[in-house]
Amino acid sequence: MIKGIEGLGQVPELRRRIGFTLLLLAVYRVGVQIPAPGIDAQALASFFARASGTLFGLFDMFSGGALKKFSIFALGIMPYISASIILQLLAVAIPHLEALQKEGEEGRKKISQYTRYGTVVLSLIQGLGIAIGLESMTSPAGIPVVSSPGWAFRLITGLTLMSGTVFLMWLGEQITERGIGNGISLIIFAGIVARMPSAVIDTFRLMQTGDINPALMLFLILMMVVVVAFICFMERAHRRIPIQYARRVVGRRVYGGQNTHLPLKLNTAGVIPPIFASSIIMFPATIANFIQVPWMQRVAQALMPGSWIYESIYVILIVFFCYFYTAITFNPVDIADNLKKNGGYIPGIRPGRRTSEYIDKVLTRITLIGAAYVSVICVLPSILITQLNVPFYFGGTALLIVVGVAMDTMGQIESHLITRNYEGIMRGVRLKGRR
Repeated sequence: MIKGIEGLGQVPELRRRIGFTLLLLAVYRVGVQIPAPGIDAQALASFFARASGTLFGLFDMFSGGALKKFSIFALGIMPYISASIILQLLAVAIPHLEALQKEGEEGRKKISQYTRYGTVVLSLIQGLGIAIGLESMTSPAGIPVVSSPGWAFRLITGLTLMSGTVFLMWLGEQITERGIGNGISLIIFAGIVARMPSAVIDTFRLMQTGDINPALMLFLILMMVVVVAFICFMERAHRRIPIQYARRVVGRRVYGGQNTHLPLKLNTAGVIPPIFASSIIMFPATIANFIQVPWMQRVAQALMPGSWIYESIYVILIVFFCYFYTAITFNPVDIADNLKKNGGYIPGIRPGRRTSEYIDKVLTRITLIGAAYVSVICVLPSILITQLNVPFYFGGTALLIVVGVAMDTMGQIESHLITRNYEGIMRGVRLKGRR
């Protein structure tokens, strides 16, 4: 693969796609710096300084720091992701959506259209909600975040944030169609990676001042390499279930009879479980910033990152959502029915209900391994900060997203290079029957 990347300059189409992707990601990062009107930036920054461990911090991570600056892209691409997840969940209960998922390309286009409509509605609701919430926020010095509250501010803010999200959605779709990689994932990736230079600079400053021991820093670098390699291995890992297709004789032709396999990923749910778990467990701390009630403050304090209560509930929620989301997105009964219709079967397992039960049994076991892996990666930052006094955040949902998106993008680049090589091999070859 490295040799293929070295020859990247020899593939003009791929070079244009990568350049187009980088250009649109640069447009996104420029938009992050454009502030929305009517906000006191210093008062908002001081509010976010005490809002760590809340939903605001989580949303700010996915928006690439846009929420903290309250730019036109403050909502980021999260409304689009939320709309996609809601449609996936509704497909289980609504037969029309389930039928659309099975209709191929036309069904996917219709679901994409519904997702866009849902994104507009969600972003407008969230924009108005954030505008109303900002009117009650003040800095520690008592300075209000919004200088001129009222319905004029709420409508302008709601429409601005909605427009920013819709523009980001359009950017993501353009990257997917005309660039390289998944556009929505790359936008999230760019927002997370944009914080890395400042984190590296701060770390070197701490080493110069003696706050970080060089031996500890060397250990952390080695550990980071091992953790990233472990994530790459686990994201590629899957269980192969052998599939045998029966032979069918039609006239003088013999169809089927080949051996193949059904790959089941260890981490079928991806990064959705930690996102859901973080949103739920951070909700009390978020409410505590607005409601000054003693018992709510105590609950929020108990659920702060680093405490054993927080980590225990976090792991339980991750395991639950791993199983829940896997059950929503992967249906063993449909897989077994498709195998039976195409003459396929698992050796030693009767087709039909027995096959679906076997697939469900295997999926249940490997999902436990995947849930344990995701839990370890997501708990790692708290262990490093509380036990080793590491002054920076490493691991968690952000690391899973960065490594996963980087692997997918490099895989697509490799696929383009392989396709180009095949075209080069076949160029000038006259196939039989081709005129």
